Amino acid sequence: MPLIELSNVRKIYPAATGDVRALDGLNLQVEEGTVRGLLGPNGAGKTTAVKVLTTLVKPTSGNTTVAGLDVVRDGHRVREIIGASGQYATIDEDLSARENLMLIGRLFHLGDRRAAARAAELLELFDLQDAADRPVKGFSGGMRRRADLAASLVNDPHILFLDEPTTGLDPAARNALWEVIRDRVAAGTTVLLTTQYLEEADQLANSISVIDHGRVIAEGTADALKAQVGGQQIRITVADESNVEVVAQIVADVAVDDVHVRERVVRAAVRGEGSHALETALRNIRERNIDVTDAGMARPTLDDVFLQLTRREPTDHRGENRTAHTTAPDPTAPDPTATDHRGEK
Repeated sequence: MPLIELSNVRKIYPAATGDVRALDGLNLQVEEGTVRGLLGPNGAGKTTAVKVLTTLVKPTSGNTTVAGLDVVRDGHRVREIIGASGQYATIDEDLSARENLMLIGRLFHLGDRRAAARAAELLELFDLQDAADRPVKGFSGGMRRRADLAASLVNDPHILFLDEPTTGLDPAARNALWEVIRDRVAAGTTVLLTTQYLEEADQLANSISVIDHGRVIAEGTADALKAQVGGQQIRITVADESNVEVVAQIVADVAVDDVHVRERVVRAAVRGEGSHALETALRNIRERNIDVTDAGMARPTLDDVFLQLTRREPTDHRGENRTAHTTAPDPTAPDPTATDHRGEK
């Protein structure tokens, strides 16, 4: 039996302009000892799913279990065995990191001595010893996130829910948190990780569920999802930006899907043998006396999966939309009424 399971779960919020379906028949199963990435754009339903699983929100309908416990009927028992860290730090900024961890330990009925010992263990694990007795409000963003994740582990949970845990962190702080998560998984913890960051899902998750409009629209390993986009892509960097549109038309002749342009880089999934498609495109480019500065083949990325499945832009680590995979000249999601480089709708 899966350790985490949602079956046809719906969460509907009444609104003056019409009901909002945050979850719309969500089905999800997570096996013990694995990391499941829940990938999706803003508003897809990721946070609502975590809130249902952690007993913070009651589902409108459907069945949800954690370790065989019904999250509605057995909410108290569920809370005893899970840990959770949300998008924003939930610890008390006026208390020190040590005081926060000890307070949570007492709430879990660890007793003063055990709570103090557990706090010391976690402060060392998250490299917060030197700042342990300073108020959290003076912490950097990375330190706050580490303290918040430490707080989610006070009860040594077997199941951990992480809702966009590295939001707003710089690369060094993000990598440090990834290492802590990996160590936790190696010790046997099952993790459900929601994220918009494609690299994060690729780095940490054994399998990924892509969620949009409150339901799972694709599922599998990162490699399996990438394979759905296509086997190979060709990427050509044009020397002169004025020739990009002509090169895009040439690449379209060997492409199996829309041609995508970012600045001077033209790329597309290709049919048949990738090297043959690349040679054909380059020969036609040379015949037009167009210079290129780089050309090659590459496998699809999770960015490509994200765009193809959701038709939305992925988000980078600064919370900004990327433009790496838009179809020129539209910098946002593709317009379904627009004509692509092959002249098709």
